[in-house]
Amino acid sequence: MKLYETWFTHIKEDKPFVLYKKPGQTKVKGLFQCDSTLHLVSNFKEKGFVLAPFYEGVRFYIPLDASVQLEADWTKEPLQVESLGGDKSAAALLNYEEQPAKANFEDLVRRCVQAIKQGKFAKVVPSRKEVVPLQVAEVATLFDQLLAAYPEAFCYVIYHPQVGMWMGATPETLIELTGQTLRTMALAGTQVNHGMEEVHWGEKEKEEQQYVTDFIVDQLQPLSSTIDLSPPFTKRAAKVMHICTSIQAELKQDDVQTLVEALHPTPAVCGMPKSVARDFLIREEGYSRKYYAGYLGELNYTSPNEQTTSALFVNLRCMEIEKEQVNVYIGCGVTAESDPTSEFVETVNKSTTMKKILF
Repeated sequence: MKLYETWFTHIKEDKPFVLYKKPGQTKVKGLFQCDSTLHLVSNFKEKGFVLAPFYEGVRFYIPLDASVQLEADWTKEPLQVESLGGDKSAAALLNYEEQPAKANFEDLVRRCVQAIKQGKFAKVVPSRKEVVPLQVAEVATLFDQLLAAYPEAFCYVIYHPQVGMWMGATPETLIELTGQTLRTMALAGTQVNHGMEEVHWGEKEKEEQQYVTDFIVDQLQPLSSTIDLSPPFTKRAAKVMHICTSIQAELKQDDVQTLVEALHPTPAVCGMPKSVARDFLIREEGYSRKYYAGYLGELNYTSPNEQTTSALFVNLRCMEIEKEQVNVYIGCGVTAESDPTSEFVETVNKSTTMKKILF
């Protein structure tokens, strides 16, 4: 396959690239930069594939006009996540008693709850990094498994020699903008997917998701002429499920920068009020999220009908691939009623999205 041949060449030459597949689609697209320049996004007029951090780090893009664009059909059959994992035991992938991770994260959640009860913010989304000692021998095989396991997610692998390699399968759209028509979603609340037809959501999860919906609507109000919301529904994302509200708006103008700055980071990955929750997390989490909970995707592409389109996704369910280890990033929404142990369990469940692919 020409797409993969070019990919292998770029890996050998240590040049930037991205491969990705949009949710539910069958084509894998590749963008292979012709040199190793680090192109920074400055005014959102740039055209290419962007990767932006949660807070700390460079916001860069792989430019359309300085890259080779290729695509190929994805023809393999989807895999059940449960069929992955090799001989790695379920207990190893789902270690609900791992120390010191459990104690550290539960302490962080307790500090979050205390801050909420003190009135500092209404909701916050703490996270943690899980280090998996592992040398990834075949990135292409790993990406193939990701594509097969998560056909309804936005799947990607991106590399720049000055930034590193990231891979993920995110269920969350930040913006899909065509002309002045915006589509986005309010995604929050989590429980394990046991294949049930009817799903019961508790008040904590409903409240958490409503925070996200209210935030997005509030941010879009001054930018939009109309806003339409779907009723909340259950969105399945591999091993876990979330509550989701689909949102569509007609914007007064197609200003990507204003839109992204208004919505990023959403309460689904940060909290609200946004600036207070973000500053709390930067101070209290004890590590840098880098590109976890940032965003990535197509910036100012041209659609078949000659309209400008941007499709950006929140960088969830992701991992950073280093030489001797893989860093898996996971988080959970915390409100005043949150239980620290339950929140740690939620992060363990979420971590299996990536860890099932690794083993």
